[in-house]
Formats: sequence, structure tokens, C-alpha cells
Amino acid sequence: MKPFIFAVSLLALTACTAPTDSQLSIQPSPSLAGEPNLKGQNLTLESRDLRTAQFVAVIDNGDQNVHPLHAKENLRLTLQDALSRQLTSQGVQIGHESQSTMRLDILEAIVNVKQSAFSHTLNSKLQLQLVLTTPNGKFIKRYAGKSSREGAMTASTESMEVAMTGLMDAVLRDIQSDAELNSYMEENL
Repeated sequence: MKPFIFAVSLLALTACTAPTDSQLSIQPSPSLAGEPNLKGQNLTLESRDLRTAQFVAVIDNGDQNVHPLHAKENLRLTLQDALSRQLTSQGVQIGHESQSTMRLDILEAIVNVKQSAFSHTLNSKLQLQLVLTTPNGKFIKRYAGKSSREGAMTASTESMEVAMTGLMDAVLRDIQSDAELNSYMEENL
């Protein structure tokens, strides 16, 4: 009977210490314009997620122990919503009846985590592409960002969320302040 109780106890303790598959909450903040510069312009907004893998973080603990983490939210819809709010703050009316379409393509969104019991490194990458199709032509541009952070102990899910959300915020600011994109929209929408 003792070996049975010992085995059950060991199994219960192992289950308590097994890593749980957590998910990251990614909530980018749109860069809102102080003053609308595209008042009365109409646009249809679409998006595609073209990443080969749908996880947003990969944790490498060494010894070939690699662990992917997914986002709680649909990343494509989250970024599309942030871009929609950003364009609306610039005065653009988002709808389905426009002759002009902006498509947001997610090409890359990943936080690579290398960690040990004593330290971690977070390397984040984000690459988005905007394709603006108007009756007068097409505007295509890629926006990308990278960041790197180091810390003590193992990386927390919060530190991964902060890394990716901060990178998304920076890329959204780049899109909002892109003079070339704004000029094209003013002239062609």
C-alpha cells in the first residue's frame, strides 16, 4: 500500500509543478491624431495574418526545451481595430462602401525568449505591410520594428506582453506619422 500512496503523491506533486500553457494578452494602443487631417475621406479596412505560425512568443529554456505561447485575442483583429481607431482619429470614415481599400498584412509578430533560471533575454520583432488601393493606383509600404530587453530570473508573461505591445505601439506611431502615407491618402482618397 505504501508504494501506491507514494506513487499517487508523486504524481500529484508533479502535476502541481508542471508548466501551464498561458496565453499573452496583447492590447496595442492606437496613436491618435490631435487634429483630423483627412476629414471626410472614406476607406474600407481589411486585414490578413500572413505569419507561418500563429504563436506570438517562443520560450527557449535550453536543452531543446522550446515552448510556444499564443495570444488570447485574435492578433489580426486586434491590430485591425487599433489601426481603425487610429485612422478614425485622423478623420477617415471606415466603411464598406468606399472605392478605396486599405489592407493590413501581418508578416511577422514574435517575441523570442532565451532564458535560464538566472536571466532572460527578450528579442521582439514586428513587421506589418499596408496596401492602399485607390482608383488612382496602389501604395504599398512595410513598417517594422525590433526591440531587445534583458532581465534577471525567468521571463514573466507580463514582460513578454509589454515587449510586444510596446513594439506594436511604436509601429502604429510610425504609420500615423508617415508623411508619405498621409500625403498619398490626402491626394488619392
